[in-house]
Parts: sequence; structure tokens; C-alpha cells
Amino acid sequence: MPIVQYALAFILTLLLTTELFAAEAVEQTKAKKRPNIMVVLCDDLGYGDLACYGHPVIKSPHIDRFATEGLKLTSCYSAHPNCSPSRTGLMTGRTPFRVGVYNWIPMYSPMHVRKQEITIATLLRQAGYATCHAGKWHLNGMFNLVGQPQPSDHGFDHWFSTQNNALPTHENPFNFVRNGKPVGRQEGYAAQLVADEAQQWLTNLRDKEKPFFMFVCFHEPHEPIASAERFRKLYPAPQDSTLPAHHGNVTQMDDAFGRILKTLDDQKLRDNTLIIFTSDNGPAITRRHPHGSSGPLRDKKGATYEGGIRVPGIVQWPAHVKPGTTSDIPVSGLDILPTLCAVADIPVPTDRVLDGTNVLPVFKGKSLKRTKPLYWQFNRANNAEKVAIRDGEWKLLARLDVPSLKPSGGITTQAIDNVKQAKLAEFELYHIQSDIAETTDRSESEPKRFEQMKKQMQEIFEEVQAEAPRWPAWEFARYEGKILSEYYRKQAEAKKKQDK
Repeated sequence: MPIVQYALAFILTLLLTTELFAAEAVEQTKAKKRPNIMVVLCDDLGYGDLACYGHPVIKSPHIDRFATEGLKLTSCYSAHPNCSPSRTGLMTGRTPFRVGVYNWIPMYSPMHVRKQEITIATLLRQAGYATCHAGKWHLNGMFNLVGQPQPSDHGFDHWFSTQNNALPTHENPFNFVRNGKPVGRQEGYAAQLVADEAQQWLTNLRDKEKPFFMFVCFHEPHEPIASAERFRKLYPAPQDSTLPAHHGNVTQMDDAFGRILKTLDDQKLRDNTLIIFTSDNGPAITRRHPHGSSGPLRDKKGATYEGGIRVPGIVQWPAHVKPGTTSDIPVSGLDILPTLCAVADIPVPTDRVLDGTNVLPVFKGKSLKRTKPLYWQFNRANNAEKVAIRDGEWKLLARLDVPSLKPSGGITTQAIDNVKQAKLAEFELYHIQSDIAETTDRSESEPKRFEQMKKQMQEIFEEVQAEAPRWPAWEFARYEGKILSEYYRKQAEAKKKQDK
């Protein structure tokens, strides 16, 4: 090659290299200017379980103050009325049914958020964010085992997580895993341990040259409830009552949340951090702990009525979100991915259907226009109506024409067949804006709207059904149930000995 050609090739290579370095430098500068983001997700915290949402007894001073300093959402929805699907929708921006997470995921289940799904953590990490998950994961059955993606595969640099509940209870658990390594028995309560990890990561472990995304997933107030005495004693009750444990559990979580906020303040991070606080579904209201509150809403966790899906939602972002404001515009966990992409100035995935909407205008006190209704589907819902949509002020619910499924963590052939074969059946229509408790079916008095919303629901239902994957049949292993039963058995034996 003549010397001139060598020189031209060298110059071209130099220019390309310089351009690449310049582009990388621009991206690094852009990343540094992006805001920090923290999403805080509670477990089974009902719409009426906080003082700032009207609970007359429960003390939640840190969350209440947080609400006065930010935006309180009064029509905030989870992506699903149950835990794993709700988390799936939040992480992917996609209706969990189309992703294939149809129910809560027990340990060893084949159901999981597949590798081809793109999470908000992955998008933010690719954009230069340091990422951390602390708390409940619940997006796979083979947690910390081969064969399914782990938190690190779905975008988290650092993770301190449990598959589902802290075991055997949320006091002194043994099943936390940090970055793939089990940490063994921990001293303390789950909320405290999750807050400790979040504080440690913020203070000492994160790359401080990068903006951060932290996903804090409290276990509280999900069973098996365990609350420190200093929180239980705030709620006097008869000796055999479980109310102090439940109410104290919410206050215990509030205390842990307050500690994380203090760390943000101590690190001088609060002014440039967007914080979203919410819950994965409505209150459980179980036989052991029947104390959760849906407030004025109908039903509870597991239902497609409002009590199962409408949850607390509070947003704080200094200089962007006006303090002490309230919005009744419907927003959903599905909206988090597209909204955080807008906040971080990164593109949303265009190779798949996203069901969420960028709700940044709501955060800034503006109106919002959705291109399609909010959608929920739970074939194992507690109520007869398994599918719901909300469009503006109206909500439509529908039954399915297949046999109802019994509550189970297993996967039966019938359950998977139902996914693909079910058709919409009977419908109910509510003007949710004026009838928050869903007391009056308006399907006969609003025939035009009724038919219009039925058509909307049918279109989404068919689209989601076509994309929904099939899982192999799997017998429920009852891993957690066996551990918990053994724990309660030993407790009962110890009590008998003490009584003697």
C-alpha cells in the first residue's frame, strides 16, 4: 500500500476513535446529570393502611411527612391484585399476563420473568446507572439456582434479596442472598435488614460517579408477620389479638423507610432523587391477621375490585414535584418503566408491546392522555370477575367462561388451558369516579359506554391471550409452608413447656 493510503487510513482510524471517545464522554456526562431514582414497594399494604390515607389508628409518621413533601396519588393502582404478577408489571411495563406470570411464584416453580423481557433496571444500568435491589424479589421460582434469570440478569449490580418471604418469619431470617451468596441467619427484622442494606449501599458500596437506581422491596406487612415489641406496644389490644403485630408491622416498615430517607439526606442526595412509594396489591386480611384496610374500597388482595388493586402511591422529587399536592388521575405500576425512561432521558423498548404510559405530566401537575385503558387479569381472582379495565372515570369487569380455579401455587394443565381458551362472559360497569366502592352496576343505564368498553376489553384480552406463554404442569412444592409449619410447631411446643 502506498504511503499516502497508509496515511489516509491512519487519519480515518484516528478520527473514528476520537469520535467514539467523544460520544462516550458525552454519554458519561449525560449520565452524571441524570437524577437518582428510588422505588419503594411494600407488600400487602392496603389503600387504607396509612394515616395519610385515612387510617384512624396506625402511626406512619415518616410516610405521612413524605406525603406532605410530595404528591399523593389517590387513584394509584398496582399492576395486578397479587404479588409476583404485580412486580412483573412494575419491572417490565407490560401486563403480567402477557409476560406469563399468572400467579404468585413459589420456590422451585418453573414460572418466572423470562430472559427476553427487558426490565427498567436493565435499561437504567445500560444508561450508566448504578443499580441495587434490596428485599423481596419474587420474579422467579429457581431463586439463586441455575435455569432462570436472577436479579443480576435483570439489571441489578448489587442485590440483597429473598425469593418471597423472609423465612421462617420476618424476624431473624436465614434466607437472604447477597449477590448470589447466601448470607445465613440474620439478626433483626426484615424491614430493618432491608434498610440496613440500602443504607450501606448508598453510603459505601455504590459507584458514586454514577446516578443510581435503587429498588427497595419491603416484606411488610405480608405474613408471616413479625414486629418488634417497641412497635407492637403502640397498639394496646387483648392479649390474644394479632392487631398489635399487624399495625406495629406497618409502623416498623415506616421506621425503616425513614432511616433510608435520612441516609439520602445525610449523603446530600435528596434534592436530586426521584422517590416513588407504593404497594404491590391490596391488604391480605387473613384469618391470622384480619387487620389490613382497603379504606372505602370493595374487597381485598386477590380481587379485581378496587380493594385488590388500588394502593397508596406517593411521589417526591424536589424542584419537579410540587409539595403537598394530590392527584386523582389514574396511574399504575405499569407506568413506572416508561415514566422512568422519560425521567432518565432514555428510549423505551420499541420491539414489544408496553402497556404502561409515561405519567411524568401527572407528577408535574398536568393532565394525562392514555392511548388504551388500564388492564388487569387474574384467572385465580377471589371474586368472580377475573378481568377489569379502567378508562377515565369508568371501570368494566368481566367473568370468564371457564371453570374457576382453586387457590394454589401449583400449575395445572387446566390452568394453562384456561389461559389460552377462556372467553369473556358476564360484565359489570361502574362509574368509579363517583362510586369508589363499586356498589351500582351501570351497564343498563349506560348502554353506549357499556358496549364501547366491552369492545375495548375484548381487543386487549385477545391480544394478551395470544402472547401469553404456556408453562409446564408443576406440583406445588409447599416449600415455605413446610418451613413455617415447622416453626409454628416448635413455637407451640416451647409454649407448652413454658406453661408447665
